[in-house]
Amino acid sequence: MGSIHAYEAGGGKRYRVQYRTPEHALTGKRGFRTKRDAELFLASVEVAKARGEFMDPRASQSTISTLGAEWLANQHHLKPSSLRPVQIAWRLHVEPKWGSRRVGEIRHSEVQNWVTAFTKGDDKPRSATTVLRAYGVLAGILDTAVMDRRIPSNPARGVNLPRKLKGKHKYLSHAQVELLADSAKKHRTMVLFLAYTGLRWGEATALHVRDVDLDRRRIDVHQNAVEVSGTIHIGTPKTGESRSVPFPPFLVPLLATATANKTPSQLLFGDGDRHLHQPDRRRGWYVSAIARSQAADDSFPRVTIHDLRHTAASLAISAGANVKAVQRMLGHSSASMTLDTYADLFDDDLDAVAIALDMARAKARK
Repeated sequence: MGSIHAYEAGGGKRYRVQYRTPEHALTGKRGFRTKRDAELFLASVEVAKARGEFMDPRASQSTISTLGAEWLANQHHLKPSSLRPVQIAWRLHVEPKWGSRRVGEIRHSEVQNWVTAFTKGDDKPRSATTVLRAYGVLAGILDTAVMDRRIPSNPARGVNLPRKLKGKHKYLSHAQVELLADSAKKHRTMVLFLAYTGLRWGEATALHVRDVDLDRRRIDVHQNAVEVSGTIHIGTPKTGESRSVPFPPFLVPLLATATANKTPSQLLFGDGDRHLHQPDRRRGWYVSAIARSQAADDSFPRVTIHDLRHTAASLAISAGANVKAVQRMLGHSSASMTLDTYADLFDDDLDAVAIALDMARAKARK
């Protein structure tokens, strides 16, 4: 049990409470104007200790800067391509605003005001992705503070956040894929490979010769090569799981050429020894291939390398592949994710359901 002591201050008598933490460290709080206030505080401390809910007031004095550095150091589970944007959000948006603040002083309304002002921006609105990423960093730090019993609840939770608008996917037809592949010249095989297997760029460039089975027409995907600040990092695929991906027969001779004169341990694409870097978005070979395709066909859409993955899904579905097969090909964690991502490609299924219901009703009425 703690103790209460009176003392004289400039404004008159005050009361100081002393008590021991669950770790038996002596601490206290002073400045209570009445003995009753001091008694109520001490009682709340004892109840919190009995319930296992005690929080040392000194713990709430830690700053966001200190806790943020610890939090970032513990994000080692993130892949390099995911960690880099988080580090940037911390350095540019979170630490300058919140770094000097004590974790116990931050209020919900402050976080909401920050998100609102940040979304509007100084000169132009910030993207929802930028705002959500910065908010996620702050909220994550405060979540850790709650778990460490520095604060009773997270003041960042329950904030009204901007919504990310999903962009409409762009798909190429078979003819457009051929045009782009021809326009890519020496990278023709890569374009066709991406458009008909659905591999991510990093998954394709991480493939070794031994990962290609020309007889079974299967690709063993178990690595991902991600470029972060000019450096290639090798890790697992996005979902963390390996998969076997089929490829159509017409790719066999092209891949046979790509594997020729290479050892099983060499890379499938490129010179076999160095991973290919993602094409420059302004001056690279892919941009040039798009320009040549658009010069030949003014209706040719401006598609990204990643849009070739979407194209693979579109071509597979139009060829009759079911959602489970597409899920396995793309390496999605679930069929529901595939449906959510490519719901627009299954519109014909809805029409088929309506027609089937109409036919069933007509048959029942005969």
